[in-house]
Amino acid sequence: MSRIVVVGDVMVDVVTRLSGPVAPGSDSPARVAFEGGGQAANTAAWAAVAGAQVALVARVGDDSAGQAAVAELEALGVDARVAVDGERPTGTVVVLVAADGERTMFPDAGANGALGSADFPEDLLVAGDHLHVAGYALLRDGSRDAALCALERARAAGMSTSVDPSSAALLSGGLRQLGKGVGLLMPNGLEARALTGLESPVAAARVLAEAFPEVVVTLGEGGALWTDGSEVVRVAAEPAEAVDTTGAGDAFAAGYLAARLRGAPPEDVLAAGCTLAARAVTTMGARPQRPDLTTV
Repeated sequence: MSRIVVVGDVMVDVVTRLSGPVAPGSDSPARVAFEGGGQAANTAAWAAVAGAQVALVARVGDDSAGQAAVAELEALGVDARVAVDGERPTGTVVVLVAADGERTMFPDAGANGALGSADFPEDLLVAGDHLHVAGYALLRDGSRDAALCALERARAAGMSTSVDPSSAALLSGGLRQLGKGVGLLMPNGLEARALTGLESPVAAARVLAEAFPEVVVTLGEGGALWTDGSEVVRVAAEPAEAVDTTGAGDAFAAGYLAARLRGAPPEDVLAAGCTLAARAVTTMGARPQRPDLTTV
């Protein structure tokens, strides 16, 4: 079985689900819950659900939140190679979920911002087949060098590589923030637009394919597309009654990578990503629930 190694962040999501519009300066009724989060951790958890053998390289604080996060990931089948930071707390993000399921996030990186090269276990370069880097690790100054080092070492070991840009709002530095030699770039539509200035997802993907051998753009309800710069393949989203879109992009990446490593053609790989994303939007929270541990 091919092994995916995911590098990036582990977070605690403080999820605030609004029952209606925000009332600025006043009260907005909501339900608040503490849940597991972090793009890398979410992707690793969904990859395990997709039937992949997956390891996660990340960093948490020496606190109960970090211990609980690692325990949850291990229960979901993730090989959690997570370093413990004695000075910084486990990362936390406040997630506002609107009544229509759309989310807005306010992250505090905590220990994620100190991810170091020494946190990347050498044995994973031998056992791993594919390295996936959550872009937050590249976009934060404290963890950028470690993420770039992981990509360089993975390529030297013959692993394929991919990067999810993570956040359109943080891509002010453009493509240079995402490293060189990455085999697959996986932005969403907003991130593709931020990187190219182009409104058309297809046009943006073609431009990005000048810098990356393969590009996949996720489009939410519009499905997803893949290109290698010449051919373009597009699939529709799988119908789903969305209750929470948190983690949907991470689930797509997990489903896509698991299917890709099984050797499926681009259309089937995109469809696998859309299937897992559809499952994610019908799940409260960013990760699969324990009873949902069935492969796709």
